[in-house]
Amino acid sequence: MTISAIELEIPCALDVQLSEDTLTVELSDGRRISVPIEWYPRLVYATPRERDHWRLIGRGEGIHWPDLDEDISIEGLLAGRPSGESQASFKKWLSSRSNT
Repeated sequence: MTISAIELEIPCALDVQLSEDTLTVELSDGRRISVPIEWYPRLVYATPRERDHWRLIGRGEGIHWPDLDEDISIEGLLAGRPSGESQASFKKWLSSRSNT
């Protein structure tokens, strides 16, 4: 018995839009995926200017917010995975923001 591996092609991100409660990503295969912004606490606490300052990384394999030190992979979005950041790490990051 042989088992063949199915190779899945993950689409690339083309554009990103954020509202007060939703992160929406336009994908290269024509889909748009939207997830609750609460999945990414750093985005929740970001200013509108910080949210708007993003760039695509890895030819659209992910999204990076340099002001927030936040990275989100398209594969993770499609799999329905929210942020994997620990509470301790997030609290430390949040604390550093209030000190600046």
